[in-house]
Amino acid sequence: MPRPRLALVPGEPAGVGPELCARAVARDHDADLVVYGDPRALREAAAKLGIALPTFESVDFPNAVPAKPGQADPRNAAAVIAALEAAARDCLDGRIDGLVTGPVHKGNVNAAGIAYTGTTELLARQAGRDVVMMLARPGLRVALATTHLPLRAVPDAISQASLETTLRVLRGALRTDFGVTSPVIAVLGLNPHAGEGGVLGREEIETIEPVLARLRDEGFDLHGPLPADTAFLPTKLREFDAVLAMYHDQGLPVLKSAGIEHAVNITLGLPYPRVAVDHGTALDIAGRGIADPSSLFAAIGECARMAAHRRENAR
Repeated sequence: MPRPRLALVPGEPAGVGPELCARAVARDHDADLVVYGDPRALREAAAKLGIALPTFESVDFPNAVPAKPGQADPRNAAAVIAALEAAARDCLDGRIDGLVTGPVHKGNVNAAGIAYTGTTELLARQAGRDVVMMLARPGLRVALATTHLPLRAVPDAISQASLETTLRVLRGALRTDFGVTSPVIAVLGLNPHAGEGGVLGREEIETIEPVLARLRDEGFDLHGPLPADTAFLPTKLREFDAVLAMYHDQGLPVLKSAGIEHAVNITLGLPYPRVAVDHGTALDIAGRGIADPSSLFAAIGECARMAAHRRENAR
């Protein structure tokens, strides 16, 4: 079976994306990489790093102006977004098996007059799919019922319908993309102690528990709602294939505290695998040759494995 072909999008050209992608292109992976971006930026980054780049396949989106490490320029934002959209389109059309993305500078894109809340949202709109954000590292997968919301907006954003959709997407992805035949999912409560029987909040009783009951009747293996302060104990985690947190800072600090360098950001629910690095543009260290490529290497490996699982399921 041929190796999967993965689109590699460096992201913000003034950040660490080009140098990390240069390091990725310079080594072998369980996939063939196609760079969507400005190949000159990768070659310049490789030259500064003192590494030799092999000949690599690219779909070119030249920067409007030369990128200066650490100085994001809004004039280059259009090329970043065009590269993302083109790579995703080629995934949708079946020319590419998966998408790996570097960090994008949200402020710089919006400063260019392009409405952009994040790559996950961009890809979801383009594909017309409900998606779920999941971060993963070896031994732990944490999906989110809500993503980048103010804390006071979280309870109103969690409805029975949205929670059911999230759990369906999560369970389907665990089976299709990760080869987990019978996924076991831990579902966290929203409130301390999972509401303490209604004393500390009624969202568990009125929103979360009815959804879990309905889906259990369909054969879902769901545990919860669980108190977040004990659900991440190592003895507990061994029982679960994934944890669903109700909001961003409920689950992700635990995952990141154990080693952000090997963590990746996965978009579940798309018609193709998409994995991103779990860090930002790091403008403060761009161009200095000290950025750790571990998250990007992990993203490439995870995306390749997901693409392979999808091929197996399609046979």
